[in-house]
Amino acid sequence: MRTSDPLLVDRNVPAAVGTVLDDVLRRRLSESRAAHRGFASDIGERVATFTVTGGRRRRSQLVWWSMRACGGGPRESEATLRAAAAVELIQTCALIHDDVMDGSVLRRGRPSVHAAVDRQYGTQNHRRPFGTFGGAAAVLAGDLALAWADDTFVDVLARTPHARELSGVWRVMRTEMVAGQYLDLHAQATGSRSPGRAMRAAVLKTAQYSAVHPLALGAILAGADRDVVRALRRAGLCAGMAFQLHDDVQGAFGDPAVTGKPAGEDLREGKATYLVAVARSIAVRKGDREALRLLDEVVGSPLVTEDDVARVLDLLVASGARDRVAARIERLCSRSMAVLGSGPLSSGATGHIGRLLLEPCGFPDPAPITSTATPSTAAPSTAARRADPRAEVPTSAIGGVR
Repeated sequence: MRTSDPLLVDRNVPAAVGTVLDDVLRRRLSESRAAHRGFASDIGERVATFTVTGGRRRRSQLVWWSMRACGGGPRESEATLRAAAAVELIQTCALIHDDVMDGSVLRRGRPSVHAAVDRQYGTQNHRRPFGTFGGAAAVLAGDLALAWADDTFVDVLARTPHARELSGVWRVMRTEMVAGQYLDLHAQATGSRSPGRAMRAAVLKTAQYSAVHPLALGAILAGADRDVVRALRRAGLCAGMAFQLHDDVQGAFGDPAVTGKPAGEDLREGKATYLVAVARSIAVRKGDREALRLLDEVVGSPLVTEDDVARVLDLLVASGARDRVAARIERLCSRSMAVLGSGPLSSGATGHIGRLLLEPCGFPDPAPITSTATPSTAAPSTAARRADPRAEVPTSAIGGVR
């Protein structure tokens, strides 16, 4: 595929990103083999394989379609695809490290990197100060993916007149990704029960990294003005928050055949999800001591039974917490589409962006959401703004979301 021809790329963006990744990874693996062949085969090749197999490349597609929505064409194509490839490598870093921190032995239907290394060397039970040999090796694999992402992004900066703005987005994205993961871990360790804290972690770990920053990168590469970039950021923020809330609901109620993990796993692990925080807030407001006792005893308990999980799931439904979160997901998605439709963007490209934003939120068909959005010819209505005041916080003040 000629990656410099945007019309060809439009037909299959994931394949075009894959072509660029193949070129990037071939070069990086050659450097790894020059350093040490064992390192290249154990670490470098695993990073490369992880990056090019599995995953839907939603973030990298958002980079591309944002560029196209803002009028970008042949001059921006190569730099945009390389930025998309760098985003994929950042995702590799995040997922490899996430699996180590969560102790997950599977990823995308295959052994996670740390599990695969331990299996190769038979070191599953050889504990080190911070895990097994495989765990330590996976930390290095994630570090290598991050280094390769930065190398790739440096190449992007050499191909565009917008290097300064792009560098700023890239720096913030990396920092926020780590901050969000830390807040998630911190909440589990400290037993945080704050809905605001759960939402803040979701903004950093998911909304910003998965939607806001990829959209900003594409728009800046196309030379979009600040108002357009700001609108895309706001659309991404709303959808990204909705995605995390939907993930919380799926973590509790999802079909294991679809989610790939047992129903209620987040409850067993004690994850500080917004869903559980809302249920706890409702119980506190109603003075429901029995509900609070159940949540305290079950969420995060290593002795939890299937019956215990079922009782908590019943509570999440009966208290209205699940319905409240579901309603907020829909409001956020509606707001995202309203903002997306209110700007001077290419309608064809925004259609792709809308689908990429809404599908992870449980809306494979955007029609029910887009039909409630404000028409693109008008400014967002007062009713739409009131539907979710938190979505009205300017992107520059996201740090104030509580």
